Amino acid sequence: MHNTKQITQDLHWIGANDRRLSLFEGVYDVPLGVSYNSYILLDDKTVLLDTVDKAVAHQFFENIEHVLNGRKLDYLIINHMEPDHCAEIENIVKKYQDIKIVCNTKTQTMLGQFFDFEIAEDKFIIVKDGDTLETGKHKLSFYMAPMVHWPEVMVTYDSTNKVLFSADAFGSFGAIDGNIFADEVDFDHRYMDEARRYYTNIVGKYGQQVQMLLKKLQEIDIEMICPLHGYAWRKDLNIFIDKYQKWSTYEPEIKSVLIPYTSVYGNTQNAAEILAGELAKLGVKDIKMYDASVVHPSYIVSDAFKYSHIVFATTTYNMGIFVNMEILLNDLTAHNLQNRKIAIIENGSWAITAGNQITEIVSKWKNTEIIGNKVTLKSSAKQTQREELEALAKEIVKTL
Repeated sequence: MHNTKQITQDLHWIGANDRRLSLFEGVYDVPLGVSYNSYILLDDKTVLLDTVDKAVAHQFFENIEHVLNGRKLDYLIINHMEPDHCAEIENIVKKYQDIKIVCNTKTQTMLGQFFDFEIAEDKFIIVKDGDTLETGKHKLSFYMAPMVHWPEVMVTYDSTNKVLFSADAFGSFGAIDGNIFADEVDFDHRYMDEARRYYTNIVGKYGQQVQMLLKKLQEIDIEMICPLHGYAWRKDLNIFIDKYQKWSTYEPEIKSVLIPYTSVYGNTQNAAEILAGELAKLGVKDIKMYDASVVHPSYIVSDAFKYSHIVFATTTYNMGIFVNMEILLNDLTAHNLQNRKIAIIENGSWAITAGNQITEIVSKWKNTEIIGNKVTLKSSAKQTQREELEALAKEIVKTL
């Protein structure tokens, strides 16, 4: 049975939800599931914008048949070649044999990498930045968006309905719960954290490339955004675009303190708790703490993009940084985090080296400053360390 959603009079969502997926891309847990969005535009010519993951293929084809209602499918626009959006291209081409594939040269190359079936050259309409396609009353324009978040990515703009089909940009983890538009749900409280976690972990490294896309989009009149994951936007677009502006320039959303820690026997955690309490006494609000040995790094990466100050607290382990903290630091480095103020708490019973190694890592982050004196515990915090933690809290507050 079909399950479609009407976006405009002639535009339909024909995607599907996967609520059983445990790890997105085999890495990121998705407790709220994920949606695979695909759209059909009904005009003089019919247009399918992207396909879906193979996990929801059956629902996808039932949706297509319902919306087409006996019409043939004229065009398939491929905005992104990642398998969660391109898995059903081969079956689409075989089912609708007169279809034309609209894509760029990089996408055409990737088709040959992912699939073995033959596509005649005359089946392709190869587009480049700024090219257009008229389907009747609709005029579609194409804008290249390399590394947002793969090199072949492009976005499609319908100037008639003023709709941007944004590929993975402006997407979010989380299945669609009946409603299709972000203004129909409490997005800020239910999904914004997942939208941030999606952006920072999937696209976060490529802030410069996101900035290039945002500049292109300033030149067009957008009234609706239809991403490949999550809810569509038709109101308050500036809210989400402003988030992308901050995330892609690595500008913190709030001036407060994030404290990820790892602790073998609780002593490093105790020091982190003391620091958090001292910060609270000094008036700091919305402090966030994570046990990095328990919480998946993707959540901490997300909040690292949100917070202005980060305190790393960890023990020395095998003459290095405790393994889960090292994973987090490497993850933050890989995602190009910058423009932050950092403080360090280290622990060890002998040969304490973690703090210096953390310093070496974060010193390579752009526009990042280490503030206050490093606090060193020898097995556990004593009165001297408490005084040092109180002093560190005051130094942090001075820079907030």
